Formats: sequence, C-alpha cells, structure tokens
Amino acid sequence: MADFILYGANGYTGRLAAAHAVERGLKPILAGRNGAEVRALAAELGLPHRVFALDDPGAVDEGLAGAAVVLHCAGPFARTSRPMVDACLRGRVHYLDITGEIAVFEAAAGRGAAAEKAGVMLLPGAGFDVVPSDCLAAHLKQRLPTATRLRLAFRGAAGVSRGTATTTAENLGRGGAVRREGRITPVPAAWKSREVDFGAGPVTVTTIPWGDVSTAFHSTGIPDIEVYTQLPGAARRMLAATRHLGWLVGSGPVQKLIRGRIHAGPPGPTEEQRARGKMRLWGEVEDAHGRRATARMHTPEGYLLTALTSIAIVERVLAGDVHPGFCTPSLAYGADFILGIDGVTREDVD
Repeated sequence: MADFILYGANGYTGRLAAAHAVERGLKPILAGRNGAEVRALAAELGLPHRVFALDDPGAVDEGLAGAAVVLHCAGPFARTSRPMVDACLRGRVHYLDITGEIAVFEAAAGRGAAAEKAGVMLLPGAGFDVVPSDCLAAHLKQRLPTATRLRLAFRGAAGVSRGTATTTAENLGRGGAVRREGRITPVPAAWKSREVDFGAGPVTVTTIPWGDVSTAFHSTGIPDIEVYTQLPGAARRMLAATRHLGWLVGSGPVQKLIRGRIHAGPPGPTEEQRARGKMRLWGEVEDAHGRRATARMHTPEGYLLTALTSIAIVERVLAGDVHPGFCTPSLAYGADFILGIDGVTREDVD
C-alpha cells in the first residue's frame, strides 16, 4: 500500500487522527515541523516519521516523496494550505485537510483545473468541517432539486482545540459571510439570529462564516446559503461588538494577548468530554415557490468525528476511490457517506 502522510500529527486533532488510523490498521508516516514532538508520538505509536516545515518547497517535496495522499492537520490553514497544495500538485499527491475556513475552500476550488490535469484530488474539509453539514446539504438538495435557499445550523461543541481557537481569534473583527445569488457576501459579525429545533425544542442560533458558505454551493448549486450555530449570549454580544472594535481585536498586541491566553489553556476537550459530547445539525432548503425540506443529523463530538471521517476518506483514497480536481466530501463520496460513520443518524422531519 502506498504511503499516507499525516502532517501536523503532533497537534490536538492530528493525534486523534493518528490514533484512529492505527486502530484501523493503517501505518501513516507522521510528519510536522516540531521534530521532538513528532518523534515522540511516532515512538509511542510505533510509526515512521518525517520532520519538515512548509516554508521550504524542496523540503516539502522530499517530505511527501512516495506518498499517495496527505492528510494535512496543521492550521491555521489560511497560512499552511497553499504550500502543501503546491507540493501535492508538483508531486501528484492527493490532498486532504480539516479546515473550516471559507478562503481555503475557495482557493482550492480555484485550483481545481490544475489538480484535475495533474490527476490529484483536492478535498479540504475532511473533518467535522464540513463532512456532516456538506452531506446534509447534498441530501436536502436531493429531496428538493428546485431549492434556491439553504440554511444550516449546528450546536453541541464540547470545547475547542488551541488550533481552532487560534484560527477563530485571527478572524475576529473580519465580520461574517453568507452566500447571495451565488456570491460570497460579507455581512456584519453575528448578523442574524433565528430559532431552530434540533430535536428537543427551539433554540436561538446565530450566523457565522462557516465553511459551508463555500462548499455547499459547490456541492448543490444552491445560490443563497446561511450557516448558524448556537452561541452563549456573552459570545454573541462579543461578536456583535467586533463590528465596531474589529481594528482593535485584530491589532498585534491584542492578538498576542489572545494567543497567550489560548496556549495557557488546555489543548482541547478531554477524552471524557469527547466521549460524552454529541453534535446536532439541522438543515432546511426552500425553493422559489415556498416548498421546503428539512432534516436533522446527530453525530459524535466534533473532534472525534473529524478523526473518524478524515481517516475514512484516507481509506477511500488508498483503495483508489479518487476524483481528480477540487471536491467536497459529498461530491466525492455522496450524501450518504456520513451515514457510514459510527454514531451518525439522520432524519427527515417534515
């Protein structure tokens, strides 16, 4: 079997993916820029390793040599995805990552033609961002092919990793985003709130610039898309405040302070929190005549689900099930792919 590179293996999510890969009988080559941490994890799991940073194209090419696929887990992906994609196109290595960043999805989509020519699949968002929501969007589109509007929502996070928190902090002050008439459109942070029933009664959810604003359009062609999540009242008010204080939040001193707070905290949800945690998703499509279709989905906790889905996609790639060019999870493997993951259920509710 061709080699599989897990880059960023020493990070919070990378470790979960590495452990699950071993459980599945895979032997990934663990990689990253922190030599001491990568070597220690490789010794712990009995796996090979490579150490290289992404700022040296030659080193990245050497690091990916012989690989069929890389699972890229080292964010923030707005900074790290491009050099890895560049190397994958040069070396004809299939590319997966676990981003949720709209700009990263759009950049990968823009390189779809080059990837197709190289015979390389570019599939960002192989984790909780955006496998379950993308599959839910595709399922709803199948139910209502005339749909012109899509709304997605989720709740239930048990906590965030340092990497997720860092990416979120870097994007504070940049506002929100929705899709209107097929175009990604900036909107104020915490722009709109509404009620959604995830199965236990209505709760308030608020718009966020989630990855599906990009990917769901590529998957379904639906031109108007909004994504919501449940936020504590204080978090919703803080996001709204960044409409006026974004310049301050994005400044160097404040970002340095935020990063210090993040790295002083825990690396992410504990094993017990991951085991107890459940994610709940909701989606609704509507067409120009007012017809609607609604569905809900329940999944394991988000970081645990990311390990499950990303390794499941790696297994597909290693088995030769690849689709050269830019792909979303549902475009590559269908709306029902998510139902093959343990602990996932979906129901149509209308």
